[in-house]
Amino acid sequence: MTEAEAIRLAQQGDAGAFERIYRLHSRRVYALCLRMVGNTAEAEDLTQDAFLQLFRKIATFRGESAFSTWLHRLAVNVVLMKLRKKTLSESSLEETNDPDDETSGPRRELGAPDLLLTGSIDRVHLERAIEQLPPGYKQVFVLHDIQGFEHNEIAGLMSCSIGNSKSQLHKARMRLRELLKETLREQARQERQAAKTETAGSD
Repeated sequence: MTEAEAIRLAQQGDAGAFERIYRLHSRRVYALCLRMVGNTAEAEDLTQDAFLQLFRKIATFRGESAFSTWLHRLAVNVVLMKLRKKTLSESSLEETNDPDDETSGPRRELGAPDLLLTGSIDRVHLERAIEQLPPGYKQVFVLHDIQGFEHNEIAGLMSCSIGNSKSQLHKARMRLRELLKETLREQARQERQAAKTETAGSD
Protein backbone atom coordinates (compact mmCIF):
# COMPACT_ATOMS: atom_id res chain seq x y z
CA MET A 1 0.00 0.00 0.00
CA THR A 2 1.48 3.34 -1.04
CA GLU A 3 1.24 6.39 1.21
CA ALA A 4 -1.26 8.02 -1.16
CA GLU A 5 -3.48 4.92 -1.06
CA ALA A 6 -3.20 4.74 2.72
CA ILE A 7 -4.22 8.40 3.05
CA ARG A 8 -7.21 7.93 0.74
CA LEU A 9 -8.39 4.82 2.63
CA ALA A 10 -7.77 6.37 6.05
CA GLN A 11 -9.91 9.34 5.01
CA GLN A 12 -12.69 6.80 4.45
CA GLY A 13 -12.22 5.37 7.94
CA ASP A 14 -9.98 2.36 7.16
CA ALA A 15 -8.17 1.51 10.44
CA GLY A 16 -5.52 -0.60 8.69
CA ALA A 17 -4.61 2.29 6.39
CA PHE A 18 -4.30 4.64 9.37
CA GLU A 19 -1.99 2.11 11.05
CA ARG A 20 0.14 2.17 7.89
CA ILE A 21 0.38 5.97 8.08
CA TYR A 22 1.32 5.71 11.76
CA ARG A 23 4.14 3.29 10.98
CA LEU A 24 5.40 5.53 8.17
CA HIS A 25 5.46 8.76 10.17
CA SER A 26 5.48 8.04 13.93
CA ARG A 27 9.28 8.05 14.25
CA ARG A 28 9.63 11.51 12.72
CA VAL A 29 6.69 12.94 14.66
CA TYR A 30 8.22 11.58 17.89
CA ALA A 31 11.61 13.11 16.98
CA LEU A 32 9.91 16.47 16.37
CA CYS A 33 8.06 16.32 19.72
CA LEU A 34 11.25 15.33 21.53
CA ARG A 35 13.18 18.25 20.03
CA MET A 36 10.45 20.66 21.13
CA VAL A 37 9.90 19.43 24.72
CA GLY A 38 13.17 17.65 25.55
CA ASN A 39 11.45 14.91 27.58
CA THR A 40 11.01 11.36 26.25
CA ALA A 41 7.85 10.48 28.20
CA GLU A 42 6.19 13.77 27.26
CA ALA A 43 7.27 13.35 23.64
CA GLU A 44 5.65 9.90 23.56
CA ASP A 45 2.38 11.32 24.94
CA LEU A 46 2.46 14.20 22.45
CA THR A 47 3.11 11.80 19.57
CA GLN A 48 -0.04 9.89 20.53
CA ASP A 49 -1.94 13.20 20.85
CA ALA A 50 -0.72 14.24 17.39
CA PHE A 51 -1.96 11.00 15.80
CA LEU A 52 -5.29 11.27 17.62
CA GLN A 53 -5.61 14.74 16.13
CA LEU A 54 -4.60 13.33 12.76
CA PHE A 55 -7.30 10.65 13.04
CA ARG A 56 -9.88 13.40 13.59
CA LYS A 57 -8.58 15.71 10.87
CA ILE A 58 -7.20 13.49 8.11
CA ALA A 59 -10.39 13.98 6.09
CA THR A 60 -9.48 17.68 5.79
CA PHE A 61 -6.16 16.91 4.04
CA ARG A 62 -6.54 18.11 0.44
CA GLY A 63 -3.06 17.41 -0.91
CA GLU A 64 -2.20 21.08 -1.39
CA SER A 65 1.15 20.43 0.32
CA ALA A 66 3.14 17.26 0.98
CA PHE A 67 1.39 15.07 3.56
CA SER A 68 4.55 15.01 5.70
CA THR A 69 4.60 18.83 5.76
CA TRP A 70 0.90 18.96 6.67
CA LEU A 71 1.37 16.38 9.45
CA HIS A 72 4.43 18.25 10.73
CA ARG A 73 2.41 21.45 11.03
CA LEU A 74 -0.38 19.60 12.83
CA ALA A 75 2.10 18.04 15.29
CA VAL A 76 3.79 21.39 15.99
CA ASN A 77 0.37 22.91 16.77
CA VAL A 78 -0.39 20.04 19.18
CA VAL A 79 2.92 20.60 21.01
CA LEU A 80 2.54 24.39 21.17
CA MET A 81 -1.01 24.05 22.53
CA LYS A 82 0.27 21.71 25.25
CA LEU A 83 3.11 24.09 26.13
CA ARG A 84 0.70 27.02 26.44
CA LYS A 85 -1.65 25.04 28.68
CA LYS A 86 1.27 23.88 30.82
CA THR A 87 2.54 27.42 31.18
CA LEU A 88 -0.88 28.69 32.22
CA SER A 89 -1.38 25.91 34.79
CA GLU A 90 2.06 26.53 36.30
CA SER A 91 1.40 30.27 36.64
CA SER A 92 -1.90 30.14 38.54
CA LEU A 93 -2.80 33.58 39.90
CA GLU A 94 -4.26 31.88 42.96
CA GLU A 95 -0.84 30.68 44.07
CA THR A 96 0.35 32.32 47.28
CA ASN A 97 3.61 34.20 46.88
CA ASP A 98 3.88 35.72 50.35
CA PRO A 99 7.49 35.10 51.52
CA ASP A 100 6.38 35.35 55.18
CA ASP A 101 3.70 32.68 54.75
CA GLU A 102 5.14 29.27 55.64
CA THR A 103 2.36 27.49 53.74
CA SER A 104 3.17 29.24 50.47
CA GLY A 105 5.06 27.48 47.72
CA PRO A 106 8.45 28.59 46.37
CA ARG A 107 8.58 32.32 45.83
CA ARG A 108 8.06 33.23 42.19
CA GLU A 109 8.68 36.56 40.54
CA LEU A 110 5.44 37.05 38.61
CA GLY A 111 7.09 39.53 36.27
CA ALA A 112 10.02 37.26 35.40
CA PRO A 113 10.23 35.88 31.85
CA ASP A 114 8.76 32.41 31.44
CA LEU A 115 11.47 30.41 29.67
CA LEU A 116 9.07 27.69 28.55
CA LEU A 117 6.73 30.16 26.88
CA THR A 118 9.65 32.13 25.43
CA GLY A 119 10.89 28.93 23.83
CA SER A 120 7.49 28.23 22.30
CA ILE A 121 7.30 31.79 20.94
CA ASP A 122 10.74 31.30 19.36
CA ARG A 123 9.41 28.15 17.71
CA VAL A 124 6.41 30.09 16.38
CA HIS A 125 8.82 32.64 14.86
CA LEU A 126 10.82 29.78 13.31
CA GLU A 127 7.66 28.19 11.88
CA ARG A 128 6.64 31.51 10.32
CA ALA A 129 10.12 32.03 8.88
CA ILE A 130 10.11 28.52 7.36
CA GLU A 131 6.77 29.28 5.71
CA GLN A 132 8.37 32.31 4.01
CA LEU A 133 11.20 30.32 2.42
CA PRO A 134 11.13 29.75 -1.35
CA PRO A 135 9.58 26.30 -2.07
CA GLY A 136 12.88 24.57 -2.97
CA TYR A 137 14.72 25.86 0.09
CA LYS A 138 11.77 25.07 2.33
CA GLN A 139 11.41 21.49 1.12
CA VAL A 140 15.09 20.64 1.64
CA PHE A 141 15.19 22.39 5.05
CA VAL A 142 12.08 20.55 6.30
CA LEU A 143 13.29 17.19 4.99
CA HIS A 144 16.82 17.52 6.42
CA ASP A 145 16.69 19.65 9.57
CA ILE A 146 13.18 18.79 10.77
CA GLN A 147 12.32 15.35 9.46
CA GLY A 148 15.85 13.93 9.62
CA PHE A 149 16.40 12.76 6.03
CA GLU A 150 20.01 12.41 4.81
CA HIS A 151 21.15 14.29 1.70
CA ASN A 152 21.28 11.10 -0.40
CA GLU A 153 17.65 10.37 0.58
CA ILE A 154 16.59 13.93 -0.26
CA ALA A 155 18.35 13.69 -3.62
CA GLY A 156 16.29 10.58 -4.38
CA LEU A 157 13.04 12.16 -3.19
CA MET A 158 13.54 15.40 -5.12
CA SER A 159 15.31 13.94 -8.17
CA CYS A 160 18.33 16.19 -7.70
CA SER A 161 22.03 15.73 -6.90
CA ILE A 162 23.40 15.43 -3.36
CA GLY A 163 25.42 18.59 -4.02
CA ASN A 164 22.26 20.46 -5.00
CA SER A 165 20.53 19.28 -1.81
CA LYS A 166 23.45 20.54 0.32
CA SER A 167 23.52 23.85 -1.55
CA GLN A 168 19.77 24.37 -1.11
CA LEU A 169 20.03 23.58 2.61
CA HIS A 170 22.88 26.08 3.07
CA LYS A 171 20.91 28.80 1.26
CA ALA A 172 17.77 27.95 3.25
CA ARG A 173 19.63 28.32 6.56
CA MET A 174 21.16 31.66 5.47
CA ARG A 175 17.71 32.96 4.44
CA LEU A 176 16.18 31.73 7.69
CA ARG A 177 18.76 33.64 9.71
CA GLU A 178 17.90 36.81 7.75
CA LEU A 179 14.15 36.29 8.28
CA LEU A 180 14.58 35.65 12.01
CA LYS A 181 16.77 38.76 12.38
CA GLU A 182 14.07 40.80 10.62
CA THR A 183 11.46 39.34 13.01
CA LEU A 184 13.57 40.21 16.07
CA ARG A 185 14.21 43.75 14.78
CA GLU A 186 10.47 44.24 14.21
CA GLN A 187 9.70 42.85 17.66
CA ALA A 188 12.23 45.21 19.27
CA ARG A 189 10.76 48.13 17.33
CA GLN A 190 7.25 47.27 18.54
CA GLU A 191 8.47 46.93 22.14
CA ARG A 192 10.16 50.35 21.96
CA GLN A 193 6.99 51.86 20.51
CA ALA A 194 4.89 50.25 23.25
CA ALA A 195 7.27 51.57 25.93
CA LYS A 196 7.04 55.11 24.48
CA THR A 197 3.25 54.91 24.41
CA GLU A 198 3.17 53.67 28.02
CA THR A 199 5.54 56.46 29.14
CA ALA A 200 3.48 59.10 27.34
CA GLY A 201 0.30 57.76 28.93
CA SER A 202 1.72 57.96 32.44
CA ASP A 203 2.78 61.63 32.09
